[in-house]
Order: sequence, then structure tokens, then C-alpha cells
Amino acid sequence: VQLQAFGGGLVQSGGSLRLSCAASGDTVSTYTMAWFRQAPGKERELVAAIRGRGSSTYYTDTVKGRFTISRDNAKNSVHLQMNSLKTEDSAVYYCAARWGWSVAAYQWSSEDFAYWGQGTEVTVSS
Repeated sequence: VQLQAFGGGLVQSGGSLRLSCAASGDTVSTYTMAWFRQAPGKERELVAAIRGRGSSTYYTDTVKGRFTISRDNAKNSVHLQMNSLKTEDSAVYYCAARWGWSVAAYQWSSEDFAYWGQGTEVTVSS
């Protein structure tokens, strides 16, 4: 599967952005889809994930209640709706895919995902 992420940009603190990840070569419902982010000088971290077949989701604690991951099977895409953005959300965001789901999704790292899109940069200004 090939992934292409877009939708990043500059937004003020408290604002919203919607990231999208368009897939080709296979269907997103086949995979667990996820969004990672990487800020300068920091490791890439898992932000949110959604199960391929089913509705299970995972969010890292710092975005719970503010971010929503969703999948659009008709458009073969995955989205990340980001509300109440904070300056600490500034990072390059990447979409990724892997086979299978786990109840221990909180343990996933970038090494657990085989497919990656290019990043899209999100900058939140104060």
C-alpha cells in the first residue's frame, strides 16, 4: 500500500486542522492505520490508530478528547481531526499502516509499522 499524507499547515493555538492520508494499491480497511508525529529533536511517537476491520481506536494520552481518527472506506483514506491544538502539537505528522491490531497498541513504535507516507508539517503558534 502507498500512503500520501496532506492537510498540515499553520494554525493558532486553540484552532483545528484535519489531516488526510490517501491510500493506493490496497484498501485501508485491510490494515491498522495510524498517525505518528515527530517534533524536532524528539522521537517519532504514535498519536492515534484505528483498527482495519472494526472500530477500535487508540489515542496517546496527550491528544485524548482533542483528536479523532477516522477511516473513509469509500475514499480509501484515513483522517485525523485535530481540535484545540496546542503549541506542543507542532510536529511533522506521518500516516502509517501495519497488519493486525493489538490491545497493547500503546506499546507500538514506528518499527511496528511497515508502510509510511511522507510527512505533513503542523505548526501551532501561540
